[in-house]
Amino acid sequence: MNNSVTIQDLWVRRGERSVLEHLDLTIGGGVTGLLGPSGCGKSTLMRCLVGVQRIAGGTVRVFGEEAGSRGLRDRVGYVTQAVSVYQDLTVAENLRFFARVLGASRDQVDRAIGSVDLTSYRDDVVGRLSGGQQSRVSLAVALLGEPDLLVLDEPTVGLDPVLREDLWALFHRLARSGVAVFVSSHVMDEAERCDRLLLMREGRIIADGTPSEIKERADVDDVESAFLAIVREHAA
Repeated sequence: MNNSVTIQDLWVRRGERSVLEHLDLTIGGGVTGLLGPSGCGKSTLMRCLVGVQRIAGGTVRVFGEEAGSRGLRDRVGYVTQAVSVYQDLTVAENLRFFARVLGASRDQVDRAIGSVDLTSYRDDVVGRLSGGQQSRVSLAVALLGEPDLLVLDEPTVGLDPVLREDLWALFHRLARSGVAVFVSSHVMDEAERCDRLLLMREGRIIADGTPSEIKERADVDDVESAFLAIVREHAA
């Protein structure tokens, strides 16, 4: 599959500090995971992909267009860490509101609600749902335009293991349907769920490969140990 995202010499500064340093990266199909500790630049990179981050240099192109271009509005879905829907509206009312903004049909609303397994909650007020259900409403909104690229910024943070497993199963179903899924996390045990894994530290990608390849490179049995070993290798 052709690359969905091509990043060249990307550089982002915040004040006097570099957040991302001269990053080169491509993202293709399947589920690509971006793992690293909080504050390492994951959310900044996510914002670059959707074109809402001011950059100091370099280029970010999505499906051949500059990130944030009008032509990408329906092709890129974005879920932030915070729940980004209206708490006083029902699930269906939220989806219908955003559908009008995006020009999506009623059928697309129904499909988005069904894809996140919230059909039986469609008439419930979002503010009365559990945290995991609210996160799925945000995800349903991102799926409204039936995007080709789905950018998910720590979508499972704070969720219990069962809900996390359900969401990861959904990510893989979407990937099998042809959606490129790019998901960040600081939970190392989620690394094994990715087709491709990027390890990030201090604004740089320090490892890129399948979970098995990264563990083999570090000669360890788990990704967390691999991450620590690779950090020490870079420090040396």
